[in-house]
Amino acid sequence: MYSKNQRRAALIGVILLAMLFLATFITAIFNFDGEGKLFKAFLFATIAVPILIWVYIWLYGAITKKRTIASVFPEIEGLEEARERQLQDRLSKKEADDNE
Repeated sequence: MYSKNQRRAALIGVILLAMLFLATFITAIFNFDGEGKLFKAFLFATIAVPILIWVYIWLYGAITKKRTIASVFPEIEGLEEARERQLQDRLSKKEADDNE
C-alpha cells in the first residue's frame, strides 16, 4: 500500500521525534549551562520535524500525482480527470449517435 520510501521516512520520523521528546525532557529537568537555548532548539525541532515530514509526503503525492495522507483536498483531487473522462464519454456517445 505505501512505498518503501514512505515507510522509511515515517520510521525515521518516529525515531527522530522520540529522541527529540527525550532530549527536550532531559534538558527541561537538568540544570546546566546553555540549557535554555538547547531546550528552545529541541522544542523548535519537535515542532518542525513533523511539519517537514508532512511536506515531504505532500510533495511526493504532488510530484507522483497520487493521493497521500497529506493531500490537502483529497476529495477534489482527481476531479479534473473524472470530468475529462465524463466529457470523453459524452463525446463518444454523441459520435455514436451521429453515426447511426
